Amino acid sequence: MNATDRKLRKLHVVTHGCQMNVYDSARMADVLRPLGYTTVDSPEDADMVIMNTCHIRERAEEKVFSALGRLRVLKEEKGGEMMIAVTGCVAQAEGELITKRAPFVDLVVGPQAYHRLPELIAQAHRKQGAVIDTEFPAEQKFDHLPDAAAPQGVVSFLSIQEGCDKFCSFCVVPYTRGAESSRPVASVLAEARRMVAGGAREIALLGQNVNAYHGEGPDGKIWSLTRLMAEMAEIEALARIRYTTSHPNDMADELILAHRDNPKLMPFLHLPVQSGSDKILQAMNRKHKADDFRRIVEKLRAARPDIALSSDFIVGHPGETDADFAATMALVRETGFALAYSFTYSPRPGTPAAGLPQIAEDVKNARLYELQAELRRQQDDFNASTVGLTTPVLFTGTGRYAGQIAGRSLYLQPVVVEHPTALTGEVREVKITHANPNSILGTLISKEQIAA
Repeated sequence: MNATDRKLRKLHVVTHGCQMNVYDSARMADVLRPLGYTTVDSPEDADMVIMNTCHIRERAEEKVFSALGRLRVLKEEKGGEMMIAVTGCVAQAEGELITKRAPFVDLVVGPQAYHRLPELIAQAHRKQGAVIDTEFPAEQKFDHLPDAAAPQGVVSFLSIQEGCDKFCSFCVVPYTRGAESSRPVASVLAEARRMVAGGAREIALLGQNVNAYHGEGPDGKIWSLTRLMAEMAEIEALARIRYTTSHPNDMADELILAHRDNPKLMPFLHLPVQSGSDKILQAMNRKHKADDFRRIVEKLRAARPDIALSSDFIVGHPGETDADFAATMALVRETGFALAYSFTYSPRPGTPAAGLPQIAEDVKNARLYELQAELRRQQDDFNASTVGLTTPVLFTGTGRYAGQIAGRSLYLQPVVVEHPTALTGEVREVKITHANPNSILGTLISKEQIAA
């Protein structure tokens, strides 16, 4: 080991984007830990900085280059003795551009190659210029990762599926994450058990199309997400299971019924529909119609009447007329959502919709404002509907202020309770007393009260 290697021991990871990136960042730290890397909270203290990027949001590339500019100054202040790596989806999509615009970057690594970080770091020490690895390897990265070194906490995220075969016209994921690929069942269950042994009470299963999961089981057969979650429910100390993100085309009837039959599967589902117009859904290449979504919602509510829904919406996709947007608003009002995320369409280079005539920004913004006002009203109504109810809350830590403890409801609502004793990791009954825009307040119900 040379002198340079001995210096590179402090690691700072910056994460942008989805929970899958959060999971990936933690696993990159796990990969580097055997080489002596320990994580630190600021880039100023680091010998290596990893920027794990997301390509979904608008102006993603420019935000990356802006952040890299700040890291360049820091690297120069350290006499060049700081390694900079760009990973994730922007690295996959814009690897060559990154090395041209930011030649001070040492590593550019796509999301399917971070298990090779130790080898790539060694290469970077041996050569001048950036090392780029944005290939889609034949082997699954999960087959080559070490066991997670540290538990994530009471709520843990577990990536079980990557990539996408859907090729929606607006989305870069198939180009940056590759084809759909599922982890073997044994690997998933082993990591889930380690998480629970480390204190996790709730596990959220992650994937670009997580409900398309088709991992090889220990019996040699292909397991569905439903069967995987049924096996996970047998982990005694695991209290809650969730999964995200799903595609309507993969909502099989057996998965819908799992919300009725699996007692640990939470009655909350994030199911992106994107638009209520069949014309726009076809232009998006979603391969489902608005009524298909309606039928799924009907089946879900028949199987689990207390289920709450979340979704994603894009307004202003090329070709969207006032009538198309009105169809989206009609679907939103008819369905009713506890939570939803909405965005104006923004072109992603290399995607089919990027080359189409674009809708004016002021029109897109006006539609988004109208949609978000309705979604905000629905979220407020849903939160208000829980006031007076007694519901189980999983406590995750202390609240913002002294004397408060905080947790999550069945529906992912942040719950705050005045209580002097920490109850982290416990599921306790709470009576909801007040609903704020982004959280709900409650009082702890004693065991004696429950018995009475």
